[in-house]
Amino acid sequence: MTSKAGPQAAIGDRRRVVICDVVPQVDGGEVSIKRVIGDSVNVEANIFADGHDELAFVLLYKRAGDSVWRESEMAGLGNDRWQGSFAVDEIGRWQYSIQAWIDRFGTWQERLKKLADAGQLSKDSLVTEFQFGAALVSDAAEEAECFAALGDSASESLPGADKGAIQLVEWAEMLVNPKERSEDQLALALSSELRQVVYQYQPRRFATTFGRELSVVVDRPLAKFAAWYEVFPRSCASKPGQHGTLADLIARLPLMADMGFDLVYLPPIHPIGMTGRKGRDGSLKAGVNDPGSPWAIGSKDGGHKSIHPQLGNFSDFRKLLLAADDLGLEIALDIALQCSPDHPYVREHPDWFVRRADGTFQTAENPPKKYEDIYQLDFESADVKALWHEVKSIFDFWINKGVRVFRVDNPHTKPLAFWRWLIERIKDKNPDVLFLSEAFTRPAMMHELAKAGFSLSYTYFTWRNTKSEVADYFTELNQGPAREYFRPSVWPNTPDILHAYLQEGGPGAFEARFILAATLAGNYGIFGSSFEMTQGQARSGNSEEYAHSEKYEIRNWDWDLTAGLRPLIAKVNGIRRDNQAFAAGGDLTFHRIDNDQLICYSRAALSNGVEDNAILVIVNIDSKSTQAGWTDLDKASLGLTQGEEFWVDDLLTGKSYQWTGARNFVELNPDHATAHIFRIRRLGVSPEAPAKSEPTARVGKN
Repeated sequence: MTSKAGPQAAIGDRRRVVICDVVPQVDGGEVSIKRVIGDSVNVEANIFADGHDELAFVLLYKRAGDSVWRESEMAGLGNDRWQGSFAVDEIGRWQYSIQAWIDRFGTWQERLKKLADAGQLSKDSLVTEFQFGAALVSDAAEEAECFAALGDSASESLPGADKGAIQLVEWAEMLVNPKERSEDQLALALSSELRQVVYQYQPRRFATTFGRELSVVVDRPLAKFAAWYEVFPRSCASKPGQHGTLADLIARLPLMADMGFDLVYLPPIHPIGMTGRKGRDGSLKAGVNDPGSPWAIGSKDGGHKSIHPQLGNFSDFRKLLLAADDLGLEIALDIALQCSPDHPYVREHPDWFVRRADGTFQTAENPPKKYEDIYQLDFESADVKALWHEVKSIFDFWINKGVRVFRVDNPHTKPLAFWRWLIERIKDKNPDVLFLSEAFTRPAMMHELAKAGFSLSYTYFTWRNTKSEVADYFTELNQGPAREYFRPSVWPNTPDILHAYLQEGGPGAFEARFILAATLAGNYGIFGSSFEMTQGQARSGNSEEYAHSEKYEIRNWDWDLTAGLRPLIAKVNGIRRDNQAFAAGGDLTFHRIDNDQLICYSRAALSNGVEDNAILVIVNIDSKSTQAGWTDLDKASLGLTQGEEFWVDDLLTGKSYQWTGARNFVELNPDHATAHIFRIRRLGVSPEAPAKSEPTARVGKN
């Protein structure tokens, strides 16, 4: 397919069809949209031409690298707007475009029908009309013969071309055969069957093809729907004060699987430098037994392609991957492009690092924070080409070890051009690899990193805590243009961030933020034990850093403890998996409720059939007080008619309630229940499971 059409047509250009306002496309098609395998790509465009001729058009699509385009029909939406779709059934890069041309046969057929309806066809004019139509049918027959001759190299959208050619020849002959009755000839000429076959094979003379081939990157489903659990392997030991190992982590994996997580994310597992090593709570003086920050990468034991010797070796790492796989888990690794002063790169490639005016190495900074234990890589180095290739080799190394998911630390401090180069090359060879961008920075940079190829992106969720902040932010992410390329990964906490809401709110705050994260987004994560144990103590009164931060010391958690959020986490993760409204990324709608401390929203996967799945979530964000209010539901977004009564089944408690209309009363006491997660059920439809639990909140009906 060629793409010659542009804003300035050459003299004598006989293409008359205009294709414009094509969606989806990002930055004029410069940036790929994102989908996961099994998704449909819905494409719309304005398609029109001068005059009143009928038009023909197809949506073109193929896997990148394929020589033959597949085709999909497009349906009218009105006012010259047309829509088509195609399913992506393989990971990797796909391409799509639109081609349109004047439908000469359709134009003739519509004209003939109008003349017939008006009684303006004489016997002589019919002969002339049939001769004209037969010529168009013969042209289509010749095209069909050409496709038949091409055999396997013909377009996948034109099977059976040999039979089509034979049929078209017969029809053309019938239209001009004087022995045929004119009534039969007219019936054939106006038949939908003839038009359909001619449409399929007619010559596309002077066809217009949209001015560029658009692209979509198709990832595996994990990019769209997954629960992440972040854990420090060195904190997995069973004995207090002991440095944990990868083997210790293996012993903890069943707990993470039982809670319903999909990914276990490990902070850097490489050797940690001694020079400038930070002590507890980030102090500048490390004690003899202080393990240092895992992000200060590199020592005499190696760098980014090595494992900290106290964690284990590559045999242990392989066992970890296999054990995780047996449990349905996947291991994600942190890649931080920074080095301790003791990293081998500092000695072997000193030109790769930023220098001060006096020639000494520049340590990393994020004022007012300083990282004396880290040197900055210089992406303006004269040897930057070698640096790019070496960084790529780090990812290649771990990919060859079996890792397929990477969380990238601070990618916004490296050039966008570098990320485009690296991610494109890695995904061309390994399309199943996923990249999570850990960039808490300016919105423009966060979005450009997503456009550069990152599969997932951290968000501002941590700092969106009021009802309006949550609703506005997630409406923007789900309904704005970013939905085509920016996949949010929602985290209520990280090793660096303990928001004041969690510090001050107690267990109810952790419950509320967890339920919001898990139900507002397909991808969410928690910084493991600190979160599930509702650890809310900050380093100081005005700090978002943890007291006794796990970044700087080994924590010994009671892994057998049954308290905390583990039961709730397991319950909610099960609800996510069991409902297509979450698993398939159902439409997100915020509903009015007359209390600013209650957030009400739904996710719905509606198909106008028995597979409809709609979930209504109501969360009390006041973690210390009972809050009540009346809903004002948008029933259409739930798949319900305006006057329809329905059941709401609380998937957290097992209780069911019959509601009428849009207004319904809810009350949530954080001491008993922070939220409702209701599955909508029409009257007469039995719940999937009987209610067993006692109600934990009062729910009324108007």
